[in-house]
Amino acid sequence: MIVALLNQKGGVGKTTLALHLAGEWAGQGCRVSLIDADPQGSALDRSQQRAREGLPRRFGVIGLARDTLHREAPELARDRDHVVIDGPPRVAGLMRSALLAADLVLIPVQPSPFDGWASAEILSLLQEARIYRPQLVARFVLNRCAARTVIARETAKTLADHDPPVLNATIGQRVAFADAAQSGRLVSELDDGSPAAREITVLCAEVGRIAP
Repeated sequence: MIVALLNQKGGVGKTTLALHLAGEWAGQGCRVSLIDADPQGSALDRSQQRAREGLPRRFGVIGLARDTLHREAPELARDRDHVVIDGPPRVAGLMRSALLAADLVLIPVQPSPFDGWASAEILSLLQEARIYRPQLVARFVLNRCAARTVIARETAKTLADHDPPVLNATIGQRVAFADAAQSGRLVSELDDGSPAAREITVLCAEVGRIAP
């Protein structure tokens, strides 16, 4: 299965979610690769930071920030259980290629009306991709979410009636993710019983259930 995390708005947590999904699957014994399709190379940087810290490699990270991704990713997926694509912000050619490569698209958004408006561009590209890939599945995922705030509830309610729909699993605004990023670790490696680690496990399970 190829899962792409895409949103043309930067700063919504695509890289964090991509790394943690890949790490969760790898921890379950799956064969996983992560494709860094962002020209900024944030996932590759995190992988290199992990190596500098002397941490074992849990999954491979490959830089493929080019618009031939839809041809190269399926080849890579042949001997993998999962391929996770960390998508680019605001690079239409790369975005289209990632959409054509994916079996499932996750669109991270933060609980803010501004994120909803910014998602209009990726939804337009998704509609375009479905002309060629009518079976392409997509979901919003609420990230950096303070679950008890009014705006979080309103965002979830708005997306509940949306196409694509929103996942039930949400990821909180937690310091653990920033702490983990500093050393290239995953939140489960800091504390596998933490709320952040549990949220990633729940997210991964839900993604697995809806996978085409």
